[in-house]
Amino acid sequence: MRSTELGRSGVQVTDLAFGAAALGNLFAPVGDEEAAAVVDAAWSVGIRYFDTAPHYGLGLSERRLGEALARRPRGDFVVSTKVGRLLEPLSELRGDDLAQGFAVPATHRRIWDFSADGVLRSIEASLERLGLDTVDIVYLHDPDDHLDQALSKAYPALEKLRAEGVVGAIGAGMNQARALTRFVRDTDVDAVLLAGRYTLLDQTALPDLLPAAAERGVSVVIGGVFNSGLLADPRPGATYDYTSAPAELVERALELKAAAESHGVPLRAAALQFPFGHPAVGSALVGARSAAEIRDAAAMLDHPVSRTLWRELLTDGLLTAGTPIPHGD
Repeated sequence: MRSTELGRSGVQVTDLAFGAAALGNLFAPVGDEEAAAVVDAAWSVGIRYFDTAPHYGLGLSERRLGEALARRPRGDFVVSTKVGRLLEPLSELRGDDLAQGFAVPATHRRIWDFSADGVLRSIEASLERLGLDTVDIVYLHDPDDHLDQALSKAYPALEKLRAEGVVGAIGAGMNQARALTRFVRDTDVDAVLLAGRYTLLDQTALPDLLPAAAERGVSVVIGGVFNSGLLADPRPGATYDYTSAPAELVERALELKAAAESHGVPLRAAALQFPFGHPAVGSALVGARSAAEIRDAAAMLDHPVSRTLWRELLTDGLLTAGTPIPHGD
């Protein structure tokens, strides 16, 4: 699988990246064997970039990912994790963590912390859970409501760790384009991770974030290419951004599906390949809870998509005017 340098960091990431939230039992339990199998499948299709976070299953995702990668040569893969939420052990079990989206026992509570000390403590704990001596990429995780502290305290701490060679690349990960544009313009991040805002259904990142990233040599890692399900299987009742999709978006997704299939293209393939039309995009992050899902994602990335389809989507107004399109075949 093709690899691209993340910004100017020297860190190489594969076009397709594995998002490990499901390893933390996102929404529903995943067994230990199944978790290991999905990482094995990701490896077998050529994925070498794996993304996780303490938030995912109160550390379960990091532990499972570390265990699954332990038998691989350390120089052959890239791992990113995140800072901003410290995990504090609870004195007694308090039910489950489903209110936060994870089917795990509530053994810890999350504490928002974008201080310099919080960054160091978070990375130290992540390395222990991952079983690694170093982490390749660190993102500030969802600093939406803590932007001032993230910029004034957490970011300089990450910049110092990068200068010291403790981490290879630094950035921020969010579900919105506006604040990430600020990181791109006002800091020296290598990459930003944008979830759900540059997809076939939402090109919010197109006017500002992506041009700014391209101008400054910052890579954009795209998450949520399927908008949490609607673009994988458009139908009434499908999810969009982790909630029930509005009827008008379901209708638009069905129009996209019909257009793609008229060219012999599964909508999943078009959705996954779409972000790569923009030169700032370095990788697409796909979550999977089974080996079959990650193998399908790899197949969709390689599926032929004609330039005619992309042009038709532009002509019919299903993509924002001026949206750059992949080269196609």
